[in-house]
Amino acid sequence: MTNELLRKFRIPFLLLFIVLLTGTSGYWFVGGGKYSLLDCFYMTVITILTIGYGEIIDLTNNNWGRLFTILIAFTGIGTATYIISTFTALIVEGQLKETFKKRRMEKSIKKLHDHYIICGAGRVGSVILHELYTTGRACVVIDNDEEIIQLVSDKYPELIAIAGDADIEEVLEKSGIKNAAGIFASTGDDNQNLVISLTAKYLNPDIRVVARCLEAANQQKMKKAGADTVITENFIAGMRMASEMVRPTVVSFLDKMLADKDKNLRVEEILMKEKYAGKRIADIDMERFTDTLILAVLYKDNWTYSPKGDHVLESGSSIVVITTPEEREKLIHHFRA
Repeated sequence: MTNELLRKFRIPFLLLFIVLLTGTSGYWFVGGGKYSLLDCFYMTVITILTIGYGEIIDLTNNNWGRLFTILIAFTGIGTATYIISTFTALIVEGQLKETFKKRRMEKSIKKLHDHYIICGAGRVGSVILHELYTTGRACVVIDNDEEIIQLVSDKYPELIAIAGDADIEEVLEKSGIKNAAGIFASTGDDNQNLVISLTAKYLNPDIRVVARCLEAANQQKMKKAGADTVITENFIAGMRMASEMVRPTVVSFLDKMLADKDKNLRVEEILMKEKYAGKRIADIDMERFTDTLILAVLYKDNWTYSPKGDHVLESGSSIVVITTPEEREKLIHHFRA
């Protein structure tokens, strides 16, 4: 934005400087050196701005001086008018753009349902955002750093990004929290993540809250504040390092799966509706989903890994699958219809 303004006003300001310099030196010569440079500069300014205080430099019977004044008036008034009008247009245009952008954002948020809210789009939040965007999940970003919001908006033009403090009720309400499926408290401040968790549960008791925790001592506090899951960075880092050592092929497989833009496979969870209770896996028509592999079935706290075709589903069961974002949407539609 700054570079654009500099390019737009570089030539007009250069012209204005030349007019002021020419006018000041010209009036000094016209006045025969009897007037100070300040008087000459003042005379140039009031001529350009058409103030009309009267002639500081006496041009009576001085035809060359009056012709010079006409020349300064034509060039200076035109340049000054252009600069003022451009400034005015930028202000009005900026206000209009901001107003329209705000209205579009409000309309877009009202249409959202079961979306995700990311509070803090920094080092961790940006990774969350990339994953949700890559897998085709609707989300809203909140951050109190306007530069980060601008970077996010530039990278994801269709994304709704809100500048503000995510621990304030009004800001969370703007993000459509009452219709959201989940919220990430991913700022770099444990206290703020705790307040976000508490406020989110107050505004929407059914929302799922996943909170980032930098200090392990704050983990239980965040859970008591309403966080459903608390992620401790040191624990995740330690598990990753241990896995890299003892099961490098598995880690390589998972990394490849997450980075593969062609297949874009993910491990997903699909909730089964009550009408599938009592049915076998062989009866739920999984053959039509060619890019989907069933890994496990979860019922309450009981896991069945690599279930066979005769496995009977219970009411409220979830199937865990490897699938693509496209097939995930088809699975959700198929099993929730």
